[in-house]
Amino acid sequence: MTVYVAPVKDLMFVLEEVAGLDEVAALPGCEEVGIELVSAVLEEASRLAEEVIAPLNKISDQQGATCANYEVKTSPGFKDAYKQFADGGWIGLTCDPEFGGQGLPHLLSIPVGEIWNSACTAFALCPMLTSGAIEALSHHASDDLKARYLPKMISGEWTGTMNLTEPNAGSDLAAVRTRAVPANDGSNAYLISGTKIFITYGEHDYTDNIIHLVLARLPDAPAGVKGISLFVVPKFLLNSDGSAGARNDAKCVSIEHKMGIHGSPTAVMAFGEETGAVGHLVGEANRGLEYMFTMMNNARLSVGLEGVGIAERAYQQTLSYAMERIQGRVAGREGTLPIAYHPDVRRMLMSMRSQTEAMRALVLVAAASLDKAARCADAGERKRHQARIDLLIPVAKGWCSEQANEIAYTAVQVHGGMGYIEETGVAQYQRDARITTIYEGTTGIQANDLMGRKVARDGGAAANALILEMVATAVQAQGVTELTSMGDGLAGGVADLKAATDWIVENYVSNTASTLLGSVHYLKLFGTVAGAWLLVRSSIAAQARLVAGNGDAAFCRQKIGTTRFYIDQVLPLTASLLLMLKRGTSSLDAADLALS
Repeated sequence: MTVYVAPVKDLMFVLEEVAGLDEVAALPGCEEVGIELVSAVLEEASRLAEEVIAPLNKISDQQGATCANYEVKTSPGFKDAYKQFADGGWIGLTCDPEFGGQGLPHLLSIPVGEIWNSACTAFALCPMLTSGAIEALSHHASDDLKARYLPKMISGEWTGTMNLTEPNAGSDLAAVRTRAVPANDGSNAYLISGTKIFITYGEHDYTDNIIHLVLARLPDAPAGVKGISLFVVPKFLLNSDGSAGARNDAKCVSIEHKMGIHGSPTAVMAFGEETGAVGHLVGEANRGLEYMFTMMNNARLSVGLEGVGIAERAYQQTLSYAMERIQGRVAGREGTLPIAYHPDVRRMLMSMRSQTEAMRALVLVAAASLDKAARCADAGERKRHQARIDLLIPVAKGWCSEQANEIAYTAVQVHGGMGYIEETGVAQYQRDARITTIYEGTTGIQANDLMGRKVARDGGAAANALILEMVATAVQAQGVTELTSMGDGLAGGVADLKAATDWIVENYVSNTASTLLGSVHYLKLFGTVAGAWLLVRSSIAAQARLVAGNGDAAFCRQKIGTTRFYIDQVLPLTASLLLMLKRGTSSLDAADLALS
C-alpha cells in the first residue's frame, strides 16, 4: 500500500491558473489570501494528512467503529487524530471570525478538503458534517442559538450532524414523521420524538457534545415538505454557563454495517423514547427544508470533493503498483519493463489521472463561484455567480462521484488479482467510493435537479452563459499552434453540450418523463465537457509558462499531455451521451413494455 503524498503542486497550479485565486483574493474580506498564505496552509494540511490521518485509512477499514450500550467507539487512532485536527483550527477555516473562525474563502477550504478525503474519507466525514451544521446555524439560527453553539462547534470542541432520513422517508422528505411539540415549560423549547437513520457521526467518542440538526413536524404543520421545521437538539443539554450538562433524550441505538467507510459511524438515532428530546426551533416554523438545503448544497459539493480525494489516492497507489509490477513483454519495447508500459495499462492510468485532474479543476472553479456569490461587492455579479454555483453543484456532486467509482474500479483492474484481495488495500477505494453516488441525493436526483430546476426552468440561460465561456476557451486554444487539435476537440464537445441543452429546453415541459429518462446522460455529458474545458484552460496556461520559461517545464508538459489524452479518449463520449439523451421517448416506451 503506497504512502499518500498530497498533490500540492497541481492544486496550486489550478488555483492560480484556472480557478482564479487572484480574483478571489481581491474580494472583500479576502485581502490576505495570497499565494504565500495558500501555499503555507496547503503544506500544513499535507503534513497532518500524510503523517497522522493517512496511516489510519487502512486501519479504519479493517477495524471500523463499534457500538455498545448506546455509545460508539471510533477506529483506532481516530480520536487522537481528531484532537490534532481540531487543535489546528481546521474546522473554522471558512467560519465567521465573530465566533472564532478564520473567515477564509471556500477556494482555500476546498483543496484542503480534498487532502483530508484522500488521506481518509471516513475520518473527513465528521468535520464535513460539522461544517454543514455550522453553515445552517450561521445563516438561519437566532443570535442566542448562535452564541450558544457556534463557538464550540467552530473550535471543534463539539461536532454537528444532519438528521433528515427516516425508515419511511429516504429522499422523499415530504414523508418525514418525526414530531416536535411545545414543551410548555416557559423555555420556548420543543420535545422531539422520532427515529432517524443513516446519520453520519450521529454518535462518537471525539467530543463531550454532539449537536444534531433535526427535521421534524409541529402539531399544526401543513402536509408535505411545506410543513417541516428545523430544530437544534444537543446530545447533552447546556448549563447556564454554556457547558454540557444533563444527557438529552437522544441516543444512538445502533450503527450500520456498511460496504465501505467503516471508520465512519452511521447511526440510527432515537429521539424522545423517554421524556422527549429537548430541541430549539431554528429560524421560522415550517421552513426547515429550506434551511437544511443551505447545509445540503455545500454538502453536495463536499461529496463531489470526496470523489476527487478518493480518485487521487486510488491513482497514486495504482501508479506506484504499476511501476513496480513486472509481467509479460511490452509491445514495441525491448527488455523487461513494469506493467505501466503496457499500452492498455497506460490507457487505464491516464484515464484515472486525466479524469481526476478534470474533477479537481471543476470543484475548485465551483468553489471560486461560491466565494464570489457571497462576497462580490456588485449585486449583479453576486447573482451571476449564484446562478453559476447552482448550476455546477449537481454536476460536481453527480459527475465527480460517478467518476470516482469508475476510477476506483480501474484501480482494482490495474492491480489484477492483487486488487481483488484485501492485502493491497486498493479494494477499499472502490467500497468507500460507492456511497458517494448515493448520499446527499443520488446521481438521478442530481441529474433531475440539473435538468429541471437548473436548465429547463431558466430556459438554459445559466447553462448557455457557461457554454459561451467554453466556446471562448476553444477558440483561444485553436489559436495556439501546439494546442489547436485540443481546441478543435473541445469545440466538438461543447457543440454536443449546446445541442443537448437546447433539446432539453425544447422538450422538457411537453414531454417531461421522456426527457428525464436521459437526465443522467445529460449530467455526465455536462461534466465531461466541463472537465475538458478546464483541462484545456490548464494547458493554455501551461503552454504560456513553457514559452516564458516560467515554472517547472516537465510539469507543464505533463499537464498538456494529460489534457491531450482526455480530449482523445474521454471527451468523445459526449456524442453517444447526446444520442442516448435524444432517444428518451422510444427508450421510455420500451421500458414500459418490458415492465408491464
